Amino acid sequence: MINRITPHQITTVFSLLEREHKPTMLEELGHYTPFQMLVMTLLSARAKDSTTIPIVREMFKHYPAPADFVKLPQEQLEKMIYKIGFFRAKAKHVKELSKILIEKFESIVPDTFEELTSLPGVGRKTANCILAYTFQKPAIAVDIHVHRIANRLGWLKTIKPEETEEELKKMIPREEWINVNRLFVGHGQTICLPRNPKCGICPILKYCEFGKRRKDKELD
Repeated sequence: MINRITPHQITTVFSLLEREHKPTMLEELGHYTPFQMLVMTLLSARAKDSTTIPIVREMFKHYPAPADFVKLPQEQLEKMIYKIGFFRAKAKHVKELSKILIEKFESIVPDTFEELTSLPGVGRKTANCILAYTFQKPAIAVDIHVHRIANRLGWLKTIKPEETEEELKKMIPREEWINVNRLFVGHGQTICLPRNPKCGICPILKYCEFGKRRKDKELD
């Protein structure tokens, strides 16, 4: 399943990506409360940061805490986030998890994977994002960018994000787990695009099996 990738190769790739890195949404808004980070991460699923950021900035000015969302009519919340994909389901989840946080966790966002994933709408990726970005705990949050780039690099060959997460945990030093999402997401949004990736300006091209094959085809 996995190529023989050394820790040195991994840290080299990360250091090269770090040079070009621009803050992701969760880094840019990392000063927000754990609750706000949880909500924005849930809302950002399958949505562009450029769409999500202005919405949550404005929303949290008026509704900063779980109690505010419990009181907020769902129709009003839907209207605030309608530009975000799956806004009706997400609005429902935000209201439900706000209620549970108040009743079960005294309005405090839990800092364990099991407790986070027990909340409505919070899957593996969202939980791992909160662990890594909010609580600075070792976690690998696998979204479409992480899954795509890890496979393109040739580090692994996986079909499901859950498989990608498990394989990456085996090969990446634990102290580097927190860097996987932040570096791969930025790279995936700007260079390693799903279609027409910009391999010609990729800082890690020499370490990428997909990019090298693509370059060889262009030269044929």
